[in-house]
Order: sequence, then C-alpha cells, then structure tokens
Amino acid sequence: MEFRDQAIAARRASVELATLNRAQKDKALHAMADALAAAEAELLAANEVDVASARSAGTEESIVDRLSLTPARIAGMVQGLRDLAALPDPVGDVVRGWKLPNGVSVRQVRVPFGVVGIIYEARPNVTADAAGICLKSGNAALLRGSSSALNTNRVTAEALRRGLTDAGVTPDAVHLVEGGREVTGELMRARGLVDVLIPRGGAGLIQAVVDGSTVPVIETGTGNCHVFVDADADVEQAVTILLNAKTQRPSVCNAAETLLVHKDIADRFLPRALEALGGAGVTVHGDDATRSYSDTVVAAKADEYDAEYLTLDLAAKVVDSIDEALEHIRTHTTGHSETIVTGSRTSAERFAAEVDAAAVLVNASSRFVDGGEFGFGAEIGISTQKLHARGPMGLPEMTSSKYVIEGAGQVRA
Repeated sequence: MEFRDQAIAARRASVELATLNRAQKDKALHAMADALAAAEAELLAANEVDVASARSAGTEESIVDRLSLTPARIAGMVQGLRDLAALPDPVGDVVRGWKLPNGVSVRQVRVPFGVVGIIYEARPNVTADAAGICLKSGNAALLRGSSSALNTNRVTAEALRRGLTDAGVTPDAVHLVEGGREVTGELMRARGLVDVLIPRGGAGLIQAVVDGSTVPVIETGTGNCHVFVDADADVEQAVTILLNAKTQRPSVCNAAETLLVHKDIADRFLPRALEALGGAGVTVHGDDATRSYSDTVVAAKADEYDAEYLTLDLAAKVVDSIDEALEHIRTHTTGHSETIVTGSRTSAERFAAEVDAAAVLVNASSRFVDGGEFGFGAEIGISTQKLHARGPMGLPEMTSSKYVIEGAGQVRA
C-alpha cells in the first residue's frame, strides 16, 4: 500500500478508535500480545537476518544491541501490551470542569490526537510499544522504522494487525510505513492526514524531523545524562548508582554519560569508582584532576563533555563546588535526566530546583527514567521539550483535549 493510502486508511480508522470503550481496547491489546507471542520463532528468525546485515555493514555494537531481539525482549514486548491493558483509559477523563454563573457547564476532556506518526531507528520493540500506546489512547499509528530493522518490523506489524483483526478492531489502526527517504518526507509533510509526529533515535534523526516536518512534532531528545557526586555523598552508594546508570544498559538514552565529582570527596570516591568502572569495562575520559587518580583514564577532549556515547565510555571531571557542577550541566545538558548523589538535603533541593531537565534524580540511578519503571506500561519516548509533554510519554501524554459546553438554551448577552 502506498503511503498516502495508508495515511487515509489510518485517518478513517482513527474515527473508529476514538469511539472504542476500554473493554474493546483491552481485548485488542491482549489479542495483539497473543499474536506477538505466537510469532516468536518468526520474529527471532527475521531479527537474525537484520542483525547479521547490520554487523556486515559495520554498524556500531551499541546500535546492534538496540536492534537485537531475544526471547526475553520479545516477552517484554508482549508483557508491555498486557500492562497497557491493565492501565486506565485516559480518553474521556475530565481534566477540569466548572459551572458558569448562568448555569452553563464547561468540561475539558481528554481526546485522542487522531493519527500519530512515529519515525524511529533500530529498536524493533518500539513497533509494539508505539502501536499499543496509540491504540489504548485511541490513536491510529503510522510506524516508520529504520531499514536496519525492516524484516523484524514487518513480522511485528503483521502480528499486531492479526491481533487487531482477531479482536474485531480495524487493522488499519497500525501501519508499517515502508519505502525510501522520499516516503519519510511524505510522512513529515502529511499535515492534515497526520496530527502529530514523534521521532525516536539519534540527534541527527531528531533534528532532521524537527527541521523538515510541517506536521507538529513532539521532540524526544538525546541523553547526555550527568551524575554529580556531591561532597556529602555516601561513597559506596555513589559507586553503586554510577555503575548502574552507566553499565546496566549503556546503549540507551537514560544511561549516564558524564560524571562530575566534588573536589572534597574526590580522594575517597574516585579511586574506588575508577576501579569499579574499569572492572566493568568502562573507559573513562577525564580532565587532568581525574587522570591523576589512575593511569587508565584517557584525556577527555572538550567536545566529549557534550557526547552521548551510548557505549562503555564515560566523560569525567572534578569540580570545585556545586555551583560549578550546576554551571557545567547548564552548559552541556540535553535536558534528559540529571542525577545528584548527596547526603545534604540543601544540595538536593537546590539541584532539583536549578537543573532544567525532564527528570532530576536524587540518590537514584537515571535508568529509572523510563515509562515502564514509572508504571506507565510502555512509553512512546522521553520528551525533552517543554510544550505539551515532558519526560516519559505514557497514555495521558498521547492525548489532547477539547472543551464540552452544555447549557439549557442560554445565550451570551
């Protein structure tokens, strides 16, 4: 099917989806989960082809990791759909309501966007997550995955559409958009057919969509996430948090990329931290002060403090004060997730108040900044912009609102 035909079919489907009740949506989500689980062997075979092609093309291992599926990751995709079915339906929720002096009632209610386009790289789990979130929030989904995951995405989308059909819901609620770059351009310019566009991927993809789209865009940003170890931090707690934030899954946007250490704790913290990081295979790129604690630390170039490595690499710097740490973060942050490890309530409150990011963490790993961890089920992405939505985007963030005004014949004087 040509893109325009898909978009028109999705527009028609969005009318049906907007009227589905929660029971119908939840039945469809469970049917989609069942179909995806039944397709596990086919999914793994298709993914094996995609992964082999990526490696043959010299793709970075961090991208290959995002591309790869395992039985456990497929089980996570299936469970994500079931988790969505267990969550409240946001459509129809009353955001606020009141009655005017003349007796007219006003309600602001949540409604679906309509048709949501998602342009994303590598990660095939996004196909299931995005389709499920869009369905539960009453939206039709146009899914534009990268060519690197085409075989995996095809099998995933076909399974999801089978599930929809089994549940008596139009399969046109989910479309996998295929084709060359010209098709991506069509999607970005499909204003009137597509209501909102969400890019998920690297900085280049996101910027291309923001710059080239005439469809409204919700920007999901890259993650140069900082961990600041304050003077009053517990050393062992700080090491544990840093290791988890950097190494638990280094190829994702909420992984730590820069370490800032207060000079007053550096003598106690850095030898322990550098040993632990080295043992986990992390290469630390540090300033002169950090390098003085270990010969394994390589010199950091200036631009590395702006880097989103997505690998087992970490930039590091010793700072004189919390003021210098805050200034460094203001200069280099991408507005994703920023962490302080501290025993000082004053420092924690100041950090939370002054850091401008979608998420601020106090004595906890940035790996918690995730829709699933927040209890949202799956997530459509993590928005780093400030309009409409910010942070992990779950079901409420995938709705707009409208005002419903009811009277008994009143007219304005």
